[in-house]
Order: sequence, then C-alpha cells, then structure tokens
Amino acid sequence: MIDLRRLHMLRVVHQQGTVTAAAEALHLTPSAVSHHMRELARELKVPLLEPQGRGIRLTPAGRLLIDHADALLARWEETQAALESYRAGMTGPLRIAGFTTAISGLIAPAAGRLRHSHPDLLVQVRECDTAESLDLLVAGEVDLAVVEPIEGGPSPDDARFEQSPLLEEPYIMLVPADHPLARAVSVRLEDAAAEDWIVADPGTCDHAQRVRVLCAAAGFSPRIVHAAAHWPAIWALVGNGLGVSLVPRLAEGPAGQAVVRVPVSSENMPTRRILTCVRRGSRRNPLIDLGIRALEEAVRDHQTMDDWPRSA
Repeated sequence: MIDLRRLHMLRVVHQQGTVTAAAEALHLTPSAVSHHMRELARELKVPLLEPQGRGIRLTPAGRLLIDHADALLARWEETQAALESYRAGMTGPLRIAGFTTAISGLIAPAAGRLRHSHPDLLVQVRECDTAESLDLLVAGEVDLAVVEPIEGGPSPDDARFEQSPLLEEPYIMLVPADHPLARAVSVRLEDAAAEDWIVADPGTCDHAQRVRVLCAAAGFSPRIVHAAAHWPAIWALVGNGLGVSLVPRLAEGPAGQAVVRVPVSSENMPTRRILTCVRRGSRRNPLIDLGIRALEEAVRDHQTMDDWPRSA
C-alpha cells in the first residue's frame, strides 16, 4: 500500500522544483526526501522525477500520479476530519496563518474568542504573506490560512485547496490631519492625483502594486515618493505631512499620529477580497470548522466604515 505521506512529499517536490527546497519546506533533510522519492518510484515501478536544468521535474508518470494524488489526499483529509469528530474534546493544536493586517483585525480577535470559549484548545498563529501561507498549507505546517488573491496564486478550483470568501474589505484614504481632504465626508481617488504618495515597500507585500492598479483604474499614475516596510511607518510619514496613502481598512497605525482616515466614495470604492483557505477535504474537520466560524464572527463584529474613527 502506498504511503500517502510520500504522495504529499512528491507534491511538495513538484511545487518547489528541487529536493533541497522541498526538504526545507517539509523540515526534513534532502537525503530523507530523496530516499522517500526513490522508494515511491520503486513501489510504483515507474520513474517519477527527472532532471531539468539545476532542478527536477515530474516525468509523465509522475504527472499522472500527482493528478490522482490530489484526489487521494483530499479523501485522506476528509477521513481525518471524520476521525477528529470522534475524538473527545478539542485540544488542538489549530494552526492559523495570515498576513499582517488579517492577524491584527481578524485572526487575533478570533483566536482570543476561541481561548475564552474553548480554554483547552491550543491555537497557534503564524504571520506570513499569502504565498508562504499556501506553501505551509501544502506542507501540512498550518491547518487554516487567511489569504488574499495574488498573481500566480491558486485558482478557485485548485485541487489542493478549498477557498471561501471571508471579507470584502474597502480601502480608505490616509491623509495628514491638516490636509484639505481631511475635512471631506468622502473622497475619490482622483482627488489625490496630484499628491505625493506613500506605499509599503514592494519587498514586503503587494501594496505598492495594488495602489498603482487602483489609481490607474481611476485615471492617473500615483507619484510614489516614499516606501516603508511597516504600517506604523506609513502612518508616521503621512502624519508628518509627507504624502497620502491608500490603506486597507484593517491596517492600523500607532495612536496619536496626526492622520485622518477618509472613506473613498462608494461609486469607485476600491476593495480587496479576503479568503479562508484550507487543504481540500479538511473543511469538515471540527477544529478547522471552529476556526473558520470564529473568523466569521470576527468579521461580523468588525465595525463598518461609517463606525470607524476618522482620527488615529
């Protein structure tokens, strides 16, 4: 009988492109991964991997196996979910990953709620961007991820994942407290076309690219003058009159900064979509279901844009 762990390992090798990268993702040694791949090929009596430049790729037989492996692994996740239902109590761990603003606005409140409602449940939170969260899911390092659609990310029908909408989050304009736009009930993006702009450093997330795309849709190219690695730095730059920014509603900066958050008018309100993502077949795991329901409750508890304080 085929060891499903080896099928999972083959999928990670395929995804990472080298045995070394797969071993790092799986927290194994390269020799251990190579051994399991040789054993899997020996059991199946077909070659599964072949060299490609400095990396490796699946053989035709390996690609065929991966196509079937996704369905087998999904069924295994369903089996584990069913078994979990019979276990006494809920002790975890429940491992949740998400990007920075998702943690501060959704995951942390959800984890806090679970701590009070299920004190014996161990919840572990990990901050990372969407691409890393998806890799961790594939590698079995986390159980649930809060992600946003990214270029090159999985399609809705990806055989590895189940993705569900969690929140359609609006962006808001961040302006200095003494800026003329700070007095507006709402603004249009084009109202800030002539301003200096402040964005997150491209090496930290896709905020800069997203600002460019949204501004282009509004008919202009933003003059990006400053880049920062963290939201508090953006708050500080805006608060000191160095420009404006467009930030997700969940983003937060330190209190006391001289900034105002201004809603973007509804007719062209930019938004981003936030999803929950789990390995296909694991959605019915009671622990994972509990985590998703806690996240959904955190969304319901979240204030609407009209209720948000404009000053920060």
